[in-house]
Amino acid sequence: MVASEIRALFAVASRPEVVSLAGGMPYVTALPLDMVGELVSDLVTRRGPVALQYGSGQGDPHLREQICEVMRLEGIDAGADDVVVTVGSQQALDLVTRIFIDPGDVVLAEGPSYVGALGTFAAYQAKVVHITMDEQGLVPESLAQTIYALQAAGNTIKFLYTIPTFHNPGGVTLNAARRQQVLDICQRAGVLIVEDNPYGLLGFDAEPMRALRADNPDGVVYLGSFSKTLAPGFRVGWALAPHAIREKLVLAMESAVLSHSSFTQLAVGQYLATQPWREQIKTFRELYRERRDAMLDALEALMPAGVSWTKPAGGFFVWATLPEGLNSKALLPRAVAERVAFVPGTGFFSDGSGARQMRLSFCYPQPDRIREGVRRLAGVIEQELQIRDTFGTSSPLPHQGLDTPAPDLA
Repeated sequence: MVASEIRALFAVASRPEVVSLAGGMPYVTALPLDMVGELVSDLVTRRGPVALQYGSGQGDPHLREQICEVMRLEGIDAGADDVVVTVGSQQALDLVTRIFIDPGDVVLAEGPSYVGALGTFAAYQAKVVHITMDEQGLVPESLAQTIYALQAAGNTIKFLYTIPTFHNPGGVTLNAARRQQVLDICQRAGVLIVEDNPYGLLGFDAEPMRALRADNPDGVVYLGSFSKTLAPGFRVGWALAPHAIREKLVLAMESAVLSHSSFTQLAVGQYLATQPWREQIKTFRELYRERRDAMLDALEALMPAGVSWTKPAGGFFVWATLPEGLNSKALLPRAVAERVAFVPGTGFFSDGSGARQMRLSFCYPQPDRIREGVRRLAGVIEQELQIRDTFGTSSPLPHQGLDTPAPDLA
């Protein structure tokens, strides 16, 4: 486990004068915070002896039933007995990796992939092999070819890690036809799928996509979270797993933390039981759609020729590609000096790829700040293009290292 060499830059980027297009932080101010305060106060008053006590390693039984209700919005028909509540879905990912990975085992993941997952896989000494993505998500033909080549060479593939809906950082969504192809390919090859779906309910223009887990209960471990649809401060996520895997998850959970917070679980359960949470998700969707539109409009109006980007239908992120000869990691110090921040693309690959890419987040800044941030970033890119055209290269690269951002940037 290593620290990121770009953390110092992001400490600067957190200053109020800097427009941060880096952090994947939900806009929790949109919650009715007075209601949340009353709910928490009432929980302590009425159920304090339970809420402040140790709990079950698998999680509160009533909350697990409520989680099943939430997952039904994505076509998943599951029982509460196969749900394990975790400290955010990040812990669920860590536990799954702990259970399955021996040093040298292969994990398949989209290229690019979620930086927090890559850090977890590296910590358990897995070998990450990236699968090609395009504007429709993971490419099934690339998946099939990669599995065949790896298995023919004697490699042990433990699972495919995928974010099929509103991908982080790619912003793309796996279409329905490809979802079935991915399921079929992995089932034939005997490869487990770990489906990470924190953004699935945050689509802007359509009903939620049908989850992979909905069509293969035995071959998919589904990871969910309330961090994006309620608030990350509660740190409540979950894993839905086949029964045999669920048993191991509970053991791993108890080994890691004995039991997680009864207080936050009961608070989330109280919220789901008493508040119009579907309407709150609709509020988030409308808010993030407005900010997505502000970013896409600004990119279209201000970015120099040669820059391209994805057009997400939900979630938090746009994935941008710079012109040839530019490097996003080398660009970052100049961008921070101009009071705008982003996450360089190299942090989302395990093999050093992504030098021309960057992740731009639209979830937290106000629309006018997004437009100003894009304006500043476009100016920096134009300066780099002038340097490239004059000298044949852009700014020199900083010292190379692992680009794992802090949690608020993941």
